[in-house]
Amino acid sequence: MANYFSKALSNFVQDFANGGAIRHLADMGYTVSEIVQKLDYPVSKTKAAEIVWRHFVDTGIVLLDKPPSSGMLESVSYIKEQGKYGRITMRKVVEQKQLPGPDYVKCDFGKRLYQDKILFLKQIQPLSPNDRDYILDLPWPLQTVYHVENERMRNIKEQGVKYGFIGE
Repeated sequence: MANYFSKALSNFVQDFANGGAIRHLADMGYTVSEIVQKLDYPVSKTKAAEIVWRHFVDTGIVLLDKPPSSGMLESVSYIKEQGKYGRITMRKVVEQKQLPGPDYVKCDFGKRLYQDKILFLKQIQPLSPNDRDYILDLPWPLQTVYHVENERMRNIKEQGVKYGFIGE
């Protein structure tokens, strides 16, 4: 239990101290490697990657499930409320969020890295160093995810279709 608490406290302090800067730099298009180099204080590449990944998932840049066709993402949260006589209840709040873009690129990089890392590294060799770092620095899960099709992902998708590491 103490170990769990220590880890949770460490994550909170790390996120409070570094999270805002890391998320801001990620939004500006920096890779995790570039973010770690730009920061004036030490942060591990793994911790920075976790913060960036969580930020991408939270903001809809990366979707863990197939994107909805409507372009809307439903976010569910719960609010703790206390009634007039002290009774505590939880109220469900559903928010509709407009997705950052209608087009997503289907990515199974985590699965490909796990199955055959050497082949995958050969396949992504034609990418620019920044695009390679972008893929290799993030903690892609072993499932297929969907990344918003921004300029970087358009370049990666073009090369991926050409060299066979992304299906059309």
